Amino acid sequence: MMTTFSGLVDLRPGFVPRPGASHVLFDFDGTISLVRQGWPDVMVPMFTSIMPAIPGETQDQRSRIAFEDIMRLNGKQTIYQMIQLAERVRERGGVPDDPLEYKHEYLRRLNERIASRHAGLKAGTVKPDELLVHGTRALLDRLVQLDLPLYLASGTDEQFVKAEAELLDVARYFKGRIYGAQDDYRKFSKKMIINRILQENAIPGGQLVAFGDGYVEIENTKEVGGLAVAVASDEANNGSGRMDEWKRERLLGVGADICIPDYRDLDPLCALLFPG
Repeated sequence: MMTTFSGLVDLRPGFVPRPGASHVLFDFDGTISLVRQGWPDVMVPMFTSIMPAIPGETQDQRSRIAFEDIMRLNGKQTIYQMIQLAERVRERGGVPDDPLEYKHEYLRRLNERIASRHAGLKAGTVKPDELLVHGTRALLDRLVQLDLPLYLASGTDEQFVKAEAELLDVARYFKGRIYGAQDDYRKFSKKMIINRILQENAIPGGQLVAFGDGYVEIENTKEVGGLAVAVASDEANNGSGRMDEWKRERLLGVGADICIPDYRDLDPLCALLFPG
C-alpha cells in the first residue's frame, strides 16, 4: 500500500483499513487552517517573559521548558496552556495571574500577528487556499462526494474557528458541525465531541476517522477504537511535502494509524482510508 503514495507516509504495522467508516472528524489549526501558523512563536516568548527565572537557567532552557509545556497540550483548549503557565509561575515562587487573563493577553498578541491574514482574506488579496494545508480542499470535496458527514473540533475559541472557517470557505463542508472552545472550558473537549458523534449517530467508534496535528484528537480517537490520521504538517513551509518531525514523533507515539505531511496523495489516501 505504501508504494502507491508518491509523497512521505508512515503506516503503522498492522494497519487495518475501515471499509465501514461513516463519519469524519477534523482538527482545525495545522490540520486545515494556516491562519494561525506561527502561534508557538507568540506563546513561547510570552511564557518565558512571565515565568520567574531560576538561578543558573539559560534562556534556551526556559524556552525549551515553555515549548514542551505548550506542545504537550496542543489540541486542547488554549486555557489549559495558560493553566500550565500559572502552575509554572507558582512552582517558581511567583504569584500567577488568573489563567483567563493570560489567555486574553496571548490572544491579543496573536491577533496582532495574524491581523494581516484576516484582512487579506476579507479583501480578496489573499486567496483562501493559500492559507489551507496543501490539498485540503480537494480532500474535503472528495469526502463530500463520498457522502461522509464531516465534523470540525478545535481548541481555539468557537467564535474564531467559525469566522476563520468562513473566511477560508470551508465552513460549508461541515454544515454547522463546527465546535470550539467555550468560555466555560469544562463544557467543551474533543473527547466530548467524539462521544457526541458516536451517540447521536448510534455508531461504534470503529466507524470514526479523525484527522489532526495535535495529540489530543489522535489519542481520543484511538480510545474509542477509531482510525487516527496524523497530519505532521510543515506549517511554515506549506506544500513542502516534509513532515514536522516533532509532530510526527509525538503523534505516532500516541497511536496514530497513519502519518502524512499533507493531502497531496489524495487518491491513494482515500483508497486506503475508505476502501470499497
